[in-house]
Amino acid sequence: MFPIIAKFIDARDDLSIQVHPNNMDAMEKEHQYGKSEMWYVLEADPGAYLYYGFTHPITKEEYRRRIEENTLEEVLNAVPVKKGDLFYIPAGTVHAICKGIVIAEIQQNSNVTYRVYDHGRVGPDGKPRQLHIDKAVEVSKLELPCARYNFGGHLVRSAFFTVDRFDAHCQIDTDEESFTSILVLDGAGSISCGEDVLPCRKGDSLFITASSGMSYLSGNLQVLCTRIGTI
Repeated sequence: MFPIIAKFIDARDDLSIQVHPNNMDAMEKEHQYGKSEMWYVLEADPGAYLYYGFTHPITKEEYRRRIEENTLEEVLNAVPVKKGDLFYIPAGTVHAICKGIVIAEIQQNSNVTYRVYDHGRVGPDGKPRQLHIDKAVEVSKLELPCARYNFGGHLVRSAFFTVDRFDAHCQIDTDEESFTSILVLDGAGSISCGEDVLPCRKGDSLFITASSGMSYLSGNLQVLCTRIGTI
């Protein structure tokens, strides 16, 4: 199974409030990996915000009651966002992207999502989309989220992926330990590796296979580079 998914999300409406289990819980209950992820904010409307954990520690009983009474948003940590903001969201963190935000997301490759609130939306069958209250209550971290991580100079450095941001006129070394996944955040230019030169621009997604050696960015590119594991 390919270990990560790299994608762009353009939230034109509030997305569902959800949580993902860690690897151990997901393998036990869902027979697949859990999900930790990161968000890098590319655009944000004035007043835009997202949900990241809780404003204060709560009990499982209060958590369940607020989900059932549709008052969960009252205790969620609403964080105003602007272009360039970064969020690391380890498994177990309740979160949601709200309207007016465009993000680049790097995540573990997993389909396990426990939806805890969905703003009353209905599915194709005309019925409210399924919530996963019992599972969410079991895996959610109910304490305050971590406000600051030390990733040793990287945007994110975890057991699952390491992410860096680079501008043009730099070089990227792709060794035998991992591929390099590249999301072009802004600008236009090219990436060269050996005799190959590939034009690219904002919105492109590129993949450099392991053991490809040195690649070079040119133009006015701004990119996110992701490798698996820690470096």
